[in-house]
Amino acid sequence: MRTTDINRLLGAATALYGAAIMARPEWLAKPCALPLEPGGRVPQDTGLLIRAFGSRDLVIGLAMVAATGEDTRRLATWCRVAADTSDAVIFGTQLPHRQARLKAAGAAVSWAALCALSLRNIRS
Repeated sequence: MRTTDINRLLGAATALYGAAIMARPEWLAKPCALPLEPGGRVPQDTGLLIRAFGSRDLVIGLAMVAATGEDTRRLATWCRVAADTSDAVIFGTQLPHRQARLKAAGAAVSWAALCALSLRNIRS
């Protein structure tokens, strides 16, 4: 499998995850140990912010999939790396519980690293 194919696969996974948390914000809220309403529902304001994260991930992921030139693919992927790095910093320092901070920051750093590695030898 070519590096470009791996990069597109990571973009597709990013887009799917973005769409998933837009539809089901609890899939991000629960692992982050964010407060839930009785019955496990995500509060409206929390859901709004999670959906904003999801839309960002959806758009960046689609850009990674659709990019046709090397420069465009690199730019889209660096946007993904920057978003995941900022998520790692924010979630890693601001989530209410230590275990959730470690889990969320670890996932974000791992995804940023995978996306950065996928930039090696990019060819359109």
